[in-house]
Amino acid sequence: MIVVEIVGGLVGASLLAAFGFSVRIVREYQRVVLFRLGRSMGIKGPGLVFINPITDRTSLVDLRERFLEIPQQTAITQDNASISIDFIIFYKVMDPAMSVLEVQNFAAAAQNVAATTLRSVVGDMALDDVLSKREEMNASLRIRLDDVTERWGVRVTTVEVREVNPPAGVLEAMTRQMSAERTRRAVITEAQGQREAAVTLAEGNRQAAILGAEGERQAAILRAEGLAAGLEKIAVVGRGLDMNTMRLQYLETLKDVGTAPSTKIVVPMELGGLLGGLQALLPGAASNDAATAGDDSKTPELKGGADRLS
Repeated sequence: MIVVEIVGGLVGASLLAAFGFSVRIVREYQRVVLFRLGRSMGIKGPGLVFINPITDRTSLVDLRERFLEIPQQTAITQDNASISIDFIIFYKVMDPAMSVLEVQNFAAAAQNVAATTLRSVVGDMALDDVLSKREEMNASLRIRLDDVTERWGVRVTTVEVREVNPPAGVLEAMTRQMSAERTRRAVITEAQGQREAAVTLAEGNRQAAILGAEGERQAAILRAEGLAAGLEKIAVVGRGLDMNTMRLQYLETLKDVGTAPSTKIVVPMELGGLLGGLQALLPGAASNDAATAGDDSKTPELKGGADRLS
């Protein structure tokens, strides 16, 4: 009875082990290439995959995008400059069966193809283009690598050049060129700044001259208007004065001139007229004028009587 139980336990364990080896759990991003007696039976998954552990063999393929680092490769440019380049390849398996059936080791094969393709691409470009046209070089590498890996069921999605190391002499020449270019830009920038400053200063001086001339013109206009107004007021006041007032003002001015500390002799130009005006201002001038007028009126009568007596 014990032997039967032991045999039953062994058979059960064997069945469980066989079931365990017969079931595969395949993830969503994976596929299983199934081989039965050495013949490809297609692609299985995702989910549960049942296989015969005695006759079936499987190969697991990852469908996620992966990358492959290509170490530094030495290449010669079109103008015979030796440079070292390293880059990264991003790829994705599109056909799991072909990736297993068509190539033994994709990583090693891709690395060798990438090295030879890099030398071919760089050999068709000048050193300046290699240093400045990274995008064009990346696109050319991707297209050429994709043409090769397409037959393996793998698509190259992106190629990125990480570092380009030119020779030491080229680096020194590039450094001198960069320094000369920066010096040229500095000189151009300084000259442009000086020109703009001169233009701004000239414009400021012109505006200042215009404003100064405008201010002088306004001041001259105001002075002329003030002088004209003063003369007009003087003329109005002068029209309201009589001759006697003017003569008194004239005498007052002569008195002010005579009281000055300097020694001078003032002879009025119109001395006779001035004296006549003064006689008119004296109190007895009116009576004298009347007596003179009376004498003048009597003179004809006397002359007439004398004529008759004779």
